[in-house]
Amino acid sequence: MTGWISALSVYRDKRILSITLLGFSSGVPLLLTASILQAWLTQEQVDLTSIGLFTLVGLPYTLKFLWAPLIDNIRLPVLTPLFGRRRSWLLLLQAFLITATLVLAFSDPKGNLLHVAIAALIVAFASASYDIIVDAFRIEICDEKNMAAGAATYVYGYRVAMWLTGFSSFVIADFFGWTISYMVMAAYILIGTITVLLTREPDVDETQLEPEEGDAPDNAYLDWLKTSVIDPFLNFMQKPDWLIILLFTVLYKFGDSLAGAMSNPFYLQTGFSLIDIAEIVKTLGTVAIFGGLFLGGWLLAATTMYRALWISGLLQMASNLMFAALAVIGPDLGFLALTIGLENVASGMGTAVFVAYLSSLCNVAYTATQYALLTSLMAVARTVLVSPAGWLVEQVGWVEFFLITTAAALPGLGLLWYLSCRQPIEQQEGARSTPAE
Repeated sequence: MTGWISALSVYRDKRILSITLLGFSSGVPLLLTASILQAWLTQEQVDLTSIGLFTLVGLPYTLKFLWAPLIDNIRLPVLTPLFGRRRSWLLLLQAFLITATLVLAFSDPKGNLLHVAIAALIVAFASASYDIIVDAFRIEICDEKNMAAGAATYVYGYRVAMWLTGFSSFVIADFFGWTISYMVMAAYILIGTITVLLTREPDVDETQLEPEEGDAPDNAYLDWLKTSVIDPFLNFMQKPDWLIILLFTVLYKFGDSLAGAMSNPFYLQTGFSLIDIAEIVKTLGTVAIFGGLFLGGWLLAATTMYRALWISGLLQMASNLMFAALAVIGPDLGFLALTIGLENVASGMGTAVFVAYLSSLCNVAYTATQYALLTSLMAVARTVLVSPAGWLVEQVGWVEFFLITTAAALPGLGLLWYLSCRQPIEQQEGARSTPAE
């Protein structure tokens, strides 16, 4: 019991505070090219077809692994000697992101919708690129015991930023207009800039390849391409059961994602009002998921990686049964609150532990590239796999649908059982990969 209590000290680490604030600055831009922008376009009476097409500006978030090797390896002139490899990129991308957001702020949806689309795409590209380097910085600044706490507080910061931007942007726009609203959102990113200036560069060996004197430019470029792009993927493929690991990455939270894909239509068709959803699902759900993130970080600090994955995975699966029960009971506010509380705690725990697991898979020599690959794969696969959820509900009904989502967690747990038996002891303990791996 003493060990579990002492494990709470992981949250007093100064590095954890830095990660939280960087997570905040990373979460600020997400809604600026999604739901917030859609509200702006709607007020400007842009047609719904065009608004729907604006979802495509989010493609950089799923394709970021393509340019992650560049950010992972290139040194920035002037900035890198002053701030270090990771902090220099953070500062540059923060400046780029603030500038892009201000350009979007002064765009005119009525006068030039194409200009708005290009500006939004640039914001999304800058945001996705910033996520790459924040993830690398987070992984490299942590050790094996505070990895999950770092992952949890990163998501804390990210979700607080999403809540704050989603709330304050509408209030500011209502009083002062969308241009002022976006300017304030850009200012939020400065929190990350101050954090970087007050945080040390991660203490890891740099692997940036520098051409030898006398090397031909073509050979130097090919050597860089091999070291920066090819080697990270080949290195990952050297892991035992690497294909199983990638499949597990896709399926671990599949049941949770499948249920979440149809949650809002379910609430409305069950008989809950928009006020019920706002007060219970959004407010209580946010508090519950924060609690789950905290518990996930504590769990991994107190036990092993695979044990934490098992506990979180089983809780995620069980929470889907609560939705099936709610479908039978009907619009009962008390049971809705219980369902949302348990589901979001389980989801938060699973997110914190799973992000830590993905982080532990990364070789610190190729952190940004490998982590971007894993998260991009997870995002694309999750989107594709849950797309038939609405059709499935129409075929079988809500109770049966949530029973299916519960069963959908079993393949991921089966792969977890396989990996927990097969993976080396350093992965069992949650240790991060080393360059010598």
